[in-house]
Amino acid sequence: MIGCPEAGGKDAPERAYLSTLSDGTVLLSLHVQPKASKSRVVGLHDGCLKVAVAAPPIEGRANKEVVKLVAGILGIAARQVTVKTGALSRKKLLVITALPEAAIRAVVEKTLQKCQK
Repeated sequence: MIGCPEAGGKDAPERAYLSTLSDGTVLLSLHVQPKASKSRVVGLHDGCLKVAVAAPPIEGRANKEVVKLVAGILGIAARQVTVKTGALSRKKLLVITALPEAAIRAVVEKTLQKCQK
């Protein structure tokens, strides 16, 4: 099982959900709540971006909905978002290939601001 990035270090706790590898690949740490009333970004949870998805965690349905939700929020194709680790867990690590970290962070932070209203 994967964990979400620990708070501290160079990233503030609220920013720990996003990182970039040396090859430019962007990683997004998620905490997923399946079988929710609707699919949406909920906020932050233990250094991860928390999302709720309506799909049940059966036969990969929740994972597909997570990918679709994240791609939709970022305005990219679903094929540009993949589940790297955590396919059978609530804690997931997604790989995003279409955008740089700064662009993803800007969209996510704007979405988080809307969640808090």
